[in-house]
Amino acid sequence: MDVKEGSQVHGNGRFRNLIFGVRSIAARAALAMAIVSALTGVLTQSAQAQTYTVIYNFTGAQDGAFPEAGVTLDRGGNLYGTTSGPGFGGDVYRLTNQGGDWVFSPLYHFTGGMGGASPYAKVVFGPDGTLYGTAIAGGDPTCGQCGVAFNLRPPAAAVCGARLCSWSETVLYAFQGGNDGLSPGSGDLVFDQAGALYGTTTYGGSSCDCGTVYKVTPGGGSWTESVLHRFSNAEGQTPYGGVIFDSTGKLYGTTSLDVHYDGSVFQLAPAGGGWTITTIHGFTGPSDGGYPISGLISDALGNFYGTTSDQGPNGGGTVFELTPAGASWAFRVLYSFTGNGFGSVGPDGDLLMDGAGNLYGTTNATGAHNAGTVFKLTRSGGVWTYSLLHEFSGGSDGRWPVDGLTMDAHGNLYGTTSQGGTSSNCFQGCGVVFEISP
Repeated sequence: MDVKEGSQVHGNGRFRNLIFGVRSIAARAALAMAIVSALTGVLTQSAQAQTYTVIYNFTGAQDGAFPEAGVTLDRGGNLYGTTSGPGFGGDVYRLTNQGGDWVFSPLYHFTGGMGGASPYAKVVFGPDGTLYGTAIAGGDPTCGQCGVAFNLRPPAAAVCGARLCSWSETVLYAFQGGNDGLSPGSGDLVFDQAGALYGTTTYGGSSCDCGTVYKVTPGGGSWTESVLHRFSNAEGQTPYGGVIFDSTGKLYGTTSLDVHYDGSVFQLAPAGGGWTITTIHGFTGPSDGGYPISGLISDALGNFYGTTSDQGPNGGGTVFELTPAGASWAFRVLYSFTGNGFGSVGPDGDLLMDGAGNLYGTTNATGAHNAGTVFKLTRSGGVWTYSLLHEFSGGSDGRWPVDGLTMDAHGNLYGTTSQGGTSSNCFQGCGVVFEISP
């Protein structure tokens, strides 16, 4: 496929932005104290007949580099995503499929000032049809680099005409680095029915700098931040993933670390004008995995699915399920990846579930080339079967997918790798956007 920026054919590129080092393999390995987890189901490793295509190669120029986040699909089949670099910046972009050619359009460039820098999370569509997201750095200059929550709106057609114009940014909230939190995580933002936003900060909050769950509420033409919970060492800390709602208005998410260093799954329930936290699963390493970086997804029955990036029975992280069982939750491991038991080589991003209840995801650095994989877990009669959809070589096809996948109505999967590709402007490439067709 030809890949174009406007009317110009674009090249490749990729290299991971290690700002703060929070998502590099080395930094995660230093943080994670991992052990092993219990393997269930029938686990067959068979490559399926899939077509893998790189639909865009980043160059590290005006298109950005190092996409840490996956892509978001709109109703027209267009893809939207973010890059975290190069340097201290990052971009929001769109890829439009025009007759089999993917046309690249830069939408907004971060400069590291009040508008923020280095978006590590996806952009999501709000109720008003515009884009919302977070950047882990930039923002209030008195804080240093604390990050922002932002909104992007397209320019008026009458102003731009046929020209490509930058979208306009509104900073909804600039984090201060104290009780309000520091460095909004890599998880997706989520809206409630009233249009308020919910997310996590990886750091800040309490004196232990353990992170927060926050809410940003619109009103009177501005947005107000409130902290729903400040984590402590005892109940979990350092949440990277976002939060999701259940049908009763409770919030659920993960912390990457806890008092045992292995992380947790938590519930936040509204109570008396505040929120009460409950740990519904604490990871122990050997039996269930450790260091969950991703958030959770749920099915129609209220079951939750997630991943750990470390350990498990085979040492490379796990895919797990949590099922409500009265006042408690039943936990089971669906699959355990092969790794060295320490180093966060397993899944980093949220899982994806299709209409048949099958799960899809990526691993960060497993596989024959230690460059990551794309996988599918197929459910049949309570048994889960593993299939390898793509094994990254670390070269032109990409290296180190950090986030999860998106699926269109035809069953095509889309994702990104944080490095790899063909550009020589970044060490080991500037990253790619890929498609896997059934």
